[in-house]
Parts: sequence; structure tokens; C-alpha cells
Amino acid sequence: MDEPQRALNRRYETIAWGAFFIWWGITTLFQFLPSGTNTIGIGLILLGLNVARYYGKIPTSTFTIGLGIVAIILGGVDFLRAVLRLPFDLPVFPALLIILGLVLLWREFTRGTRRT
Repeated sequence: MDEPQRALNRRYETIAWGAFFIWWGITTLFQFLPSGTNTIGIGLILLGLNVARYYGKIPTSTFTIGLGIVAIILGGVDFLRAVLRLPFDLPVFPALLIILGLVLLWREFTRGTRRT
């Protein structure tokens, strides 16, 4: 990646972080939003970052794409549970942390076997 692409990627990441903090503040401030809304929004921000990277001809991140998809799925389940009043509870944040840890371990172990 050349310097103009690096600068553009930093700009995209800064915008994504700004959107993340604004979204977090909105979902914390407005408690009447259904459960899962915050996680869905975070997933959309992560996917939006990679869409911007793609159109900016910057390599996308499979990690943040995967994390964004997982966030949307988990947030969607939590949202449906809250809206439809489903009889089960899904701890979204702990599940997301476990999945994140598994993805990191999987990437590291598969990266080690590719070098050999």
C-alpha cells in the first residue's frame, strides 16, 4: 500500500471510530431503543469501513468484515428476542468476545502453518 492509500485508510478508520463513539453514545443515551440495536449499528459501521476501503482500492480486512457480520447476526438475534419477546436470552457481548477470541486464535494458528 502506497502513502496516499495509507493516508486514505487512516481517514476511513478515523471516520469509523468517530461513528462508533457517536453510535455508542446515542444507544446509551436513548435507552428506549430495542436491545441489539447498538450491536447491529456497530456491525454496519465495520462493514461500511470495508466498503469504503474496497471502493478506495485499499485492501479490506477479513477480520473486521467477519466481526461486522457476527455483530449484525448477534445484534439481530438480540433485537428479535426483545421485539418478539422470545423466551430465551442471548448474552450478546460475552458471545461476541468469545467469537473474537476464537477468530484471533484461528488466524494465528493458520498463519503459523502457512509459513511452514
